[in-house]
Order: sequence, then C-alpha cells, then structure tokens
Amino acid sequence: MTESRLVQEIARTLRHEREMAGLTQQALAVRAGLSQAAVARIERGDRLPSLTTAERLLAALGRQLRIEVEPLDSHLDAGLDEMAGTALAERIDHLRLDPIMDALGDLPYVLAGGTAALLQGAPLPVDAVEIAVRWRDSPRFTAFLERGRAQRWDARWQEWGGGHPEPEEPGEHRWRTRFGELRARVCDELPEPIEIRLGERTYPVEPLVEVEVTDRRTAELLRRHRRRLAAAGEAPDGSTG
Repeated sequence: MTESRLVQEIARTLRHEREMAGLTQQALAVRAGLSQAAVARIERGDRLPSLTTAERLLAALGRQLRIEVEPLDSHLDAGLDEMAGTALAERIDHLRLDPIMDALGDLPYVLAGGTAALLQGAPLPVDAVEIAVRWRDSPRFTAFLERGRAQRWDARWQEWGGGHPEPEEPGEHRWRTRFGELRARVCDELPEPIEIRLGERTYPVEPLVEVEVTDRRTAELLRRHRRRLAAAGEAPDGSTG
C-alpha cells in the first residue's frame, strides 16, 4: 500500500468509527487531547498521523490499532477467475440471497456492495449478502436478526459470538443467521436503487456508480476486474474488442 493509499485508508477508518460512535470531530478531539483542526486534517486525508496519534484517536473511540499482513494480490486474480467461471445463478444460490430476501420481508433495504456489483455482471468474490438499511428501521432490522437467531461477528476475537445483535451495538455490521450470512451498511437514507430482474425475481440494487463511492473494497475489485479485461482486449461486458 502506498503512502497516499494508507492516508486515505486511515482517513476513512477514523471517520467511519467516529460516525458510528455518534461523535463530532470536536468531541473526539477533546477525548483524544487533540485539536479539532488536527482531527479534520486526518479525516480529509491531508496528513498521515503518527502511530501514537492514531492509537490515541482510536482508543478514544474504544477501538485499537491492529497491523495485518495481506497475501499478494495474486489471490485476488484467482478469486476473480473462479467467479468468472461460475454461473450467476449458482453464485446467488451459494450466498442464499433469495432466502435472506424472503426473510427480510417488507423491511426497506437495498442490495449493496459486492452483492450489488455481482448482480450487475461483475464476477467479484462475495462471501455474504450485503445490504443498505436505514437507522430509523433499526428496530425492524433487529427483529429480523432475532428471528434469524443471528450471531454477530466479533472482530476482536475473530469469532461469531452471542450478545446483542442489534446494529446500535458497537462492532462490525456482520451477522450469521439461519437464513445465511449478512453484512449491512446502516445509513440515514437508502441509495436510490435500480431493479435487476433475473428469472421471476426482481432485486433492488445500488447502482455501480454509487457502490464505487460507498464501498472501497468492492471499488478496488471492480477496478482490478476492468484492468484485467482491458489487458485481455475485452470490453466490460466480456466481449472481445
């Protein structure tokens, strides 16, 4: 990861954690013993904080910094190749997308992230159904999680745990339910969806242009997929040039 990417990664992470905690930049600055201007510069990606500063900011949010080593990017190409060779219907079935949608019922939601990209033709590796849901619908979403006997992912202990599944509780918005695995982006308003029809089913889907703004991981995979198509002399739809 280049320094510019690292700056943006830290900026996005800090902003996300602060917003999840319901704090203003000023409130976080007071907790961490920094100025509001310093917090703003870090969140804009104008500066790369020292490790000490990053730890102070995250500690003020009840979080801690963890450094991980990722495999070389070749594993991403392998995942893209595997998905390209798998029929969309098979991928949807593997995700248990339809059972999850049936269980969500009339809860307002939009399919988001990698799931949205998959339904729009991008052969991305996706390991869970991803949705966007509104904060004001949290009680209804919690009721769905309780019906599904949901276990929430505990990133600290790297395991599925018990406790409170509701999205207001701190932690990743990732659950394992009896319907299938689910990730959620909880937001103030849902993105305006497009409708994707496959067979007899219609899916409310976040447009790719929005996915690339809201989901960094999916955006990186989409860019990688397009570069590979261009290198192979293919158009984004898979036809040859």
